[in-house]
Amino acid sequence: MRYFLLISLSLISLSLISQEFTFSDSLRGNLSKKRTCYDVFFYDLNIIIDEKKKAIINSFNDFHIKSIDDFSKIQIDLFNNLEINKIVFENKILEYQRLSNAVFIDFPRQINKGESISFRVYYSGNPRVAVNPPWDGGFSWELDNNKSPWIGVSCQGLGASSWWPCKDHQSDEPDSMKITCTVRSPLKVISNGNQIEQKKIYSNELKSEANLSSWFVSYPINNYNVTLSIADYSHFRDIYTSNFDTLDLDYYVLTYNLEKAKIHFEQVKPMLRCFEYLFGKYPFQNDGFCLVETPYLGMEHQSAIAYGNNYLPGYNGNKNFIAGLDFDYIIVHETGHEWWGNSITTNDIADMWVHEGFCTYSEVLYVECIYGYQKMLEYVENQKRFVRNDKPIVGPYNVNKKGSNDMYQKGSLMLHTLRSLVDNDSLWFSIIKSISEDFKFKVIDGVDILKYIKSKVKLDLDSFFDQYLYNSKIPIFEYKIHKEGREYVLVYRWDAIENFNMKLFINDGQNNTWIYPESKWKEFSLGNIDIKSFNIRDDLFYIDVKKIN
Repeated sequence: MRYFLLISLSLISLSLISQEFTFSDSLRGNLSKKRTCYDVFFYDLNIIIDEKKKAIINSFNDFHIKSIDDFSKIQIDLFNNLEINKIVFENKILEYQRLSNAVFIDFPRQINKGESISFRVYYSGNPRVAVNPPWDGGFSWELDNNKSPWIGVSCQGLGASSWWPCKDHQSDEPDSMKITCTVRSPLKVISNGNQIEQKKIYSNELKSEANLSSWFVSYPINNYNVTLSIADYSHFRDIYTSNFDTLDLDYYVLTYNLEKAKIHFEQVKPMLRCFEYLFGKYPFQNDGFCLVETPYLGMEHQSAIAYGNNYLPGYNGNKNFIAGLDFDYIIVHETGHEWWGNSITTNDIADMWVHEGFCTYSEVLYVECIYGYQKMLEYVENQKRFVRNDKPIVGPYNVNKKGSNDMYQKGSLMLHTLRSLVDNDSLWFSIIKSISEDFKFKVIDGVDILKYIKSKVKLDLDSFFDQYLYNSKIPIFEYKIHKEGREYVLVYRWDAIENFNMKLFINDGQNNTWIYPESKWKEFSLGNIDIKSFNIRDDLFYIDVKKIN
């Protein structure tokens, strides 16, 4: 069972939060006693989609929960534009109150600590229409080239409670989940996990012949990864064989893209081979690996990755985004999330840098694996173009707020820098793999990762993590060079946070040499070198370099 209790905010903390965030933010992001008193171990979601009305109709979700503490009242979550028709527990209709997007349910008796119960929430309504999916998500109601409905769901950040009732907090993942969806024929439904039932029925709700499809997720899954993809899909299958096992590869694409997809998706197998070598066995072996063509760019939906990159290299055809290389960015990035974000999930979205930073770094390692070390360095240099250094990449806790979008590239560049500091690739790659394996299927805090890394390396990394994670700026290496007789002397220091002491490589044209800058000026004898060949190895570190005349 996956349940990790975060410390509740004090009244003082809530007061401080209220200065910057709304009451709704606190209801969503804070773990009050009405949320920590229970753990969800299974959801059974039954949903009917009416594409003509762009509506969810006559649907329900069964909550299967275990009591962590005695309770008679709990909080669940459902956006207030969706209507709760009724809530049923032990054949009784329960009373409830709604505050913003939170729903507080009153039980007719005390639920005792350790007791397992289930209740059903009936609901319906028109879910939020996605504005700019997947970043500003919701339902995408589109038509394919044949004018057939093409529907997708993306809700990271927005929240799963935008379309189904749940305990909408990353800290509590169900151990498994069943998703059943009914749509008008001939539309097909693709969801997470394995399809366990597919049948044609007559739907009284839709007043039409319909397809009912049930899917079962056999691993823990965070709420924002639950999805539906609905279209007139064609399906093809492949098998990936590795040293670990055989893995089912399923692809659901629009019919007219079938032949194109069969060729384009050939890059999946070598990618999986790289990732398994780096991070260990694909985490969701029993649920398989799946790409589903969607009307939006992409999303890391667990075992049902959304793919909308138009069968092009780069970022929707933009190869400059990937340093001129020819791989499909969406396939690689979203698959990286199967290890980073899906298998390992953070308690609070303030720590989403773990999801996005490690995943973006997986691109770097993929490039090294496929194209070589030098291309990897070029890829890293290209990542620097996208960093704004506007605010810290760790966000405020307990208010459902992420940090800066720099968490992607800056998070990756931090890890690249850390690899250089470790200065032992065998150790570094063993750390990366052991993080993936030791935290597999766990919900963690960002500091858990930091403590783990520090336990594996004999380096003082406190100021390093403070600088890159909790400060908006990156360190500036200031230096000047003067000549004493026939020899050159390097004078240098860090312009960074207090006590920042990261070592750094310099190069005399032939060899790398460690120097140890601090906030105070220091000197280092360069000897009788060809000064034109001297350089700061900022290709191995994410820093600014400032030469002072």
